Amino acid sequence: MSATSPAAVPSFRSRIGSDARSGYYAVPHRYRLHLALSCPYGLEIAVTHSLLGLADRLPVTLLPAVPDAPGGGHQALRPLYDASEHRHRGPAVAPVLSDDWTGRIVSTHAPDILRDLARLLGGDGPVLHPHGTEAAGRAVVRLCEQDITASAQRAGEAAIDPAVREAALATLLRALGELERRIASHAYVLGGRLTAADVRLWVTLVQLDTVHRHHLDAAAVHRIAGHRQLWTYARRLTEHPAFGTHLDLDGIARRHHAHCRGAEAAGAATQIVDWASADAVAAGARHQRDHTPG
Repeated sequence: MSATSPAAVPSFRSRIGSDARSGYYAVPHRYRLHLALSCPYGLEIAVTHSLLGLADRLPVTLLPAVPDAPGGGHQALRPLYDASEHRHRGPAVAPVLSDDWTGRIVSTHAPDILRDLARLLGGDGPVLHPHGTEAAGRAVVRLCEQDITASAQRAGEAAIDPAVREAALATLLRALGELERRIASHAYVLGGRLTAADVRLWVTLVQLDTVHRHHLDAAAVHRIAGHRQLWTYARRLTEHPAFGTHLDLDGIARRHHAHCRGAEAAGAATQIVDWASADAVAAGARHQRDHTPG
């Protein structure tokens, strides 16, 4: 089983500053995002971009769902990489924040890109990093990355010791239980308002159901699906236009099958959430956008 996004260390990590002397300063229409919606990072950035109302200030170029170059890269990004680093040796991976003024890459590091969108380029959308929630937000990110995503991958690896798989599943279930308790008492994961932590959690739950579930046995999927309030929360967020309109189930499936080497398990037959209605809305929105002149 392979990860759904490249694990390589990002090649470019410049930041957008608030001072013109920084080189990359915050100004509308200067920067561009290059995203694959089948990639968890690309999906998270796309949702954040919509929540912040940046469509008129920061254009997005969508990339094919399945990378078409070695190392998980995209052919369309190669000119940007070559212009930014002479004879760049690594893959031309997404996501990318580029500078249209210079034709160079600003950053390929998703957490930095997300922070700069919210901190300096934000439009009229919500405050996604409210003051005083920093530590709680980092805790949710750790739960998503380590206790859910990484544990789901280990729990679905048929070649490892069964005891290791069971321990990984136990960690995953504990994390889901903790998040379920948060959602039971609040509308959102950090309280009464939508934050960046909700975007990360939603993307993580989408991946858990559409990718990692395929490598888990039916009993494990049944236990995961038992966190009903958490999955109800995921469906509720999917109905929000900033979330559901970016969901590309076909692209996620094609990306997964193109790179995954793990064996499919019985859990593949037991979908937790019916994402199809939101995916149909997203497909219609993408078609309209792609066929709108100008």
